Amino acid sequence: MKILLIEFNPFQPEHTPISLGYLAACAKASGFPTDLQNVGSNTRMSTAAFSRILEDLQPQLIGFSAYQRNIFLVNGWAQACKRLLPETKILIGGPQATFMPTRALRDLASIDLICRAEGEVALLGLAGRLKEGQPLIDVPGWSGRGPDDTLWDGPPLAPSQDLDEYPSPYLDGTLNPGKMDEAILLASRGCPYQCAFCYTPRAFGKRIRYHSLERVIEELEWIRRQGLQSFWFADPSFTFQADRIHQLFDALLRKGLDMHIWLETRVDLVDQELLTQMKRVGVHTVAYGLESAADHVRRRIGKPLEADQVVRAIRITQEAGLDVELFSQYGLPGESFEDAQGTLDFVRDNHVQVRGNTNAQQMQVYFGTRIQEEAEGFGIKPFEEPFPEYLSIGSRYETEWMKTSEIEEMGRRWKAASDDGGKHTVS
Repeated sequence: MKILLIEFNPFQPEHTPISLGYLAACAKASGFPTDLQNVGSNTRMSTAAFSRILEDLQPQLIGFSAYQRNIFLVNGWAQACKRLLPETKILIGGPQATFMPTRALRDLASIDLICRAEGEVALLGLAGRLKEGQPLIDVPGWSGRGPDDTLWDGPPLAPSQDLDEYPSPYLDGTLNPGKMDEAILLASRGCPYQCAFCYTPRAFGKRIRYHSLERVIEELEWIRRQGLQSFWFADPSFTFQADRIHQLFDALLRKGLDMHIWLETRVDLVDQELLTQMKRVGVHTVAYGLESAADHVRRRIGKPLEADQVVRAIRITQEAGLDVELFSQYGLPGESFEDAQGTLDFVRDNHVQVRGNTNAQQMQVYFGTRIQEEAEGFGIKPFEEPFPEYLSIGSRYETEWMKTSEIEEMGRRWKAASDDGGKHTVS
């Protein structure tokens, strides 16, 4: 029983498919042959080449990472897969899928199942049922379409509480650092905060689970031995447990690894001592979530940090010799055009370059967020146009405070201020 997992992001160059890497490593460790295809804007992949991959592998399961930005294309690829392998089950998982309404499957005729749980445990349960020839109905952690075209939702499925139970996609050879410019790592999963625009807290139960420090260090050492120096920690709040991070960095300093590290955290989770240690261990950039420079806007979206806290974090980070990136958005609830302009001014006044992740974008309203589910209460006015059920509101809205023309003008102003032409924005 073979599995094919596909990371498809044609809008950016290939990046480390860390989430699918974990799934593939777990599946292989449980005896399911699994292939991982990573397709980016720089990937040379024709439809003929993809057809040959399907014909050679003959997978029984094909899974796609689904995002708002790629769901149209994933649907097209799923249709191609079904034409070539009509008996193969097509799955979607990831940010767009977790809280997508089950009825969306009526608009996704070639997709059979939607993953609702943590992918490692969900995929193993599904693959086990398929291998044993059991019907794929009411599978824990999944939603799907029955044989009579009725839709079903399986019961919830709890994730592993010990992240080290999941095999490392680096240590088992699933991900090859020799082909990467930068290795993405996860030292933890989840977020305990409640930002109204973010789906992560709900997806991970508003808590953080951790890999052991021994596991994190082993991965870093192994990747470094392959000749790669650049690391990106994708943890939303990397320094949530400061003592743990001090221990990690102390161990890395003793080992003398030469590394270049990017990480993100919150402005209220750093101090001068920690930032100085970051610089010593090889951190070059710390990214913080600003969202808006207006205190009243941040409070409205569930991020009650004050502007002086942000200013302090920027200052001590820069004083430690580290670059700062600020995740920023416009079109937020409660934000006027003047507030939005104030965010751009705030970034420049604090000597943060508008490049990379500092390039702001219009807020995207995603499934699983409070703003998607309570749009009217947040002052979001979706466009009155028909769109398929598998799309969330996304950027198709204006607010009680900003018209579409003002949101578009704000986008132009950020792009004009950008040092890299606004080429990199965060989805």
